[in-house]
Amino acid sequence: MTTSQFCIIATIVVYQVAMVLVGVYCSRKGGGSSSHEFYLGGRKLGPIVTAMSAEASDMSSYLLMGLPGLAYLCGVAEVGWTAIGLAIVAKRLRRYSAKIGAITIPGFFSQRFRDRRSVLSCIAAVVILIFFIPYTASGFKAIGTLFNSLFGVDYHGAMIIGAIVVIGY
Repeated sequence: MTTSQFCIIATIVVYQVAMVLVGVYCSRKGGGSSSHEFYLGGRKLGPIVTAMSAEASDMSSYLLMGLPGLAYLCGVAEVGWTAIGLAIVAKRLRRYSAKIGAITIPGFFSQRFRDRRSVLSCIAAVVILIFFIPYTASGFKAIGTLFNSLFGVDYHGAMIIGAIVVIGY
């Protein structure tokens, strides 16, 4: 193992340990007394922190490749309209979800439309399953490719170990 490979592995391990410690700390000390407090920060976070959190959650191939590709293909105005639309929807969604006490988007739709039989939540669960399986699979593939190219380890083995670490995390 070369020095650069050791540094990469050490950095990954330190990052993983730090993330677990932050999660444990926030769940015990800073998480509040309910899941609402933990997941949404008691709705006390300002718009800048909320926007940073949303963008960190959205850091995927869409944000890194899709949006710049859209700007290249259609011009910056198209991306600008996307950002403006998100800003308009986000403000109203935040206000109304706080009013009805919803934590998630499926919960928001279910409570917003008074879905007593949870049909909307079931539809949302199916949509999430359908679209997040390939999304997650592409992440596992990226893990295998990354470790194969960086360390020369077996692609499938790296992918399986990476999947175990991500699911465990």
